[in-house]
Amino acid sequence: MLVTILAVITLAVGGCANFTEQDRQREAGAFTPNSRPSGQAEPTPPPATPRETQPPPSGPCVDPDPAVIATCLASTGGLMPGDDQGEVTVVAERTTGKIITTKRYGPERVLAQAPVDASGDGGLIDFAFSPTYSQDRLIYALITTPSDNRVVRLAPDDVPKPILTGIPKGATGNMGSMFFRTPTELIVATGDAGDPAAADNPSSLAGKVLAITSFTSGANPRPRILADGFGSSVALCPNENGTIYVADQKATEDRVQVLEEGGPKVLWTWPDKPQIAGCGVANGSIFVSTTRTQRIEGIREPTREDPTVTAPAVVLDRRYGALGRMTALPNGVLQVATVNRQVGDPKPTDDRVFRFLPQGGGNDRT
Repeated sequence: MLVTILAVITLAVGGCANFTEQDRQREAGAFTPNSRPSGQAEPTPPPATPRETQPPPSGPCVDPDPAVIATCLASTGGLMPGDDQGEVTVVAERTTGKIITTKRYGPERVLAQAPVDASGDGGLIDFAFSPTYSQDRLIYALITTPSDNRVVRLAPDDVPKPILTGIPKGATGNMGSMFFRTPTELIVATGDAGDPAAADNPSSLAGKVLAITSFTSGANPRPRILADGFGSSVALCPNENGTIYVADQKATEDRVQVLEEGGPKVLWTWPDKPQIAGCGVANGSIFVSTTRTQRIEGIREPTREDPTVTAPAVVLDRRYGALGRMTALPNGVLQVATVNRQVGDPKPTDDRVFRFLPQGGGNDRT
């Protein structure tokens, strides 16, 4: 399934066409009721990129760093790889509601767009491709509207169709995450909307990890709650075996947890609150990206044979500014989006997406 989706996305950016005018003409329309302190490792160099076949283009959005694969983005939300090497990315512009696919030097193409309320940390928060995207071209998105956070279905040339509405919205605490665990189950994590009590309230959809299995437009059954008690900027990072890790920010600490049958289990906490924004699992390590400290840190995944978790290692330190969401590829490459336009010191080519291959990853067991 994923291979097919990646092939379709890669094809979309494989040529040299200019999609600017086409994307400018595409309008999503309005919502309608029935609308469709740690040990620090030496920073490692980014993974090698293919040799350019022609001189690089000129212009204000050309970044000299070969690891940078997307530039001049509005403030970012979720992202995912667009090919199996991580040279193509698909990234959400949180403030514009656009889902963009691009690669180094372009072209850039808008795959979908939704009207959003981007106040605070809301907007286009995250997205997931339909398991049958190559046939139906559907994308599911977690977005903020003037009244709530919600999951919608996006189709070409159509307005967003509501799938799950009524997720609480706040001035902060709107950032969540989503992915298809199976073709019939969409896992969605929601922030606490600035109200920690709501995260512990079973009647509220805030601060939860939810399982959505109904995808029709309109009144859908309430989703199953898999876990609760989460804070703000909740990020999901499953491993290849189906284990789900969750990173979030609480009032007293940032943390990474693992979802178990008995509920979430804390693996590591950061009392200094580096503002964990994203997480990804690669080569047996759980990596997190941070906004305030501008780092990527990694811890080894616990196993049945060795369940001990020791202090994280810093594998990237203050090279790209404030870091947002992250995604990991099977080959170990991480794609990471910056959020300098929102909270950092933006450079001329911000916001960006870059590729990074950690060396060793997290702490070792020797």
